[in-house]
Amino acid sequence: MPNPPTSRDVARLAGVSQATVSYALTGRGTISAATRARVLEVAESVGYRPNLAARSMRTRRSGRLAVVTGASLDHQVRLLTGAGEVAEAAGYVMETHTVDGTLEERTGRVRDLAESGQYEGVLTLVPVLPAALADPSGSASPDGGAPVVAEATFDEQMRSVGNLADASTVEVLVGALVAAGYRRFVHVAGPDHYASARARRDVYLASVARAAADPATADVVSLGVIGGSWSGDDARRAVAEIPADAPPLAVIAGNDYLAAGVVRGAAERGWSVPDDLVVTGWDNFAMGALMMPSLTTVDVDFPEAGRTAMRRLVATVRGEPRPAPGAPIHRIVWRESTGGRPGAEAVQEPPR
Repeated sequence: MPNPPTSRDVARLAGVSQATVSYALTGRGTISAATRARVLEVAESVGYRPNLAARSMRTRRSGRLAVVTGASLDHQVRLLTGAGEVAEAAGYVMETHTVDGTLEERTGRVRDLAESGQYEGVLTLVPVLPAALADPSGSASPDGGAPVVAEATFDEQMRSVGNLADASTVEVLVGALVAAGYRRFVHVAGPDHYASARARRDVYLASVARAAADPATADVVSLGVIGGSWSGDDARRAVAEIPADAPPLAVIAGNDYLAAGVVRGAAERGWSVPDDLVVTGWDNFAMGALMMPSLTTVDVDFPEAGRTAMRRLVATVRGEPRPAPGAPIHRIVWRESTGGRPGAEAVQEPPR
């Protein structure tokens, strides 16, 4: 079996010194971003993994980063996948810690991790008290511990907040359907105690009102906001509230389960999708592609959200400037429930 690649091999292939390889992997020293990127690319291509135990003895740095989550959910697992990619590429081992309890108990656990000496940085995806952070931006831990980055992704009940709850893509959906000629809209909402559900409802209402205020589309109208849970069966029953003369109609549902319920409820009323009404969802669950008709939805790139959060932690640990925002994490997947992508030429992404 061939010997594993060493830092000397990486240095030779990248055309740099071993010291430069060390600087690139640890974030220390003064080397250019291009050189660091080149070294990391070579290290990845040959499968080089730094000896963290040896590094720790030499530098008193562990090469380990901690990520704190709440109860494990599918969304968090996908987010952690992206965070782990960035940590590994930067030469760190990422370890996750599931923390439950009150806000105070979670804060105490995060501070314990930051002050344990085991980690070079801590990324918390759950809310913590300001006492866990050195300043309002959430960039470092007090009391000389490892830096703590608080990323606003989930609230105390692990419901999506911050960028994950951004609903501006609803404006694109409404704009596309208005451009395609739809003038009557309904929103099937999720529960109001979810920030994401409130945001989607509010953007829906604002988007329809904006279209109605335009003289060219002054006949656009909302027939109401119905529903109020994440239950697809509730959405099916809510379709019965829609006036019989509503079609042709555009239904913006708060997530894919609600959209599936709308499609079922429409069929029970003798309406077909997308002929009598078009339907959109949110989350891009796998079942949406298998529905009849397949479901137009909004895909949320949780791995990219994780990458963005971990880039911020790595930059903080290395004393580098805060990285630029990552790629957009929301995109529309146009499918049969809207007849494909209607009015595409008239649609522009809303400002972020």
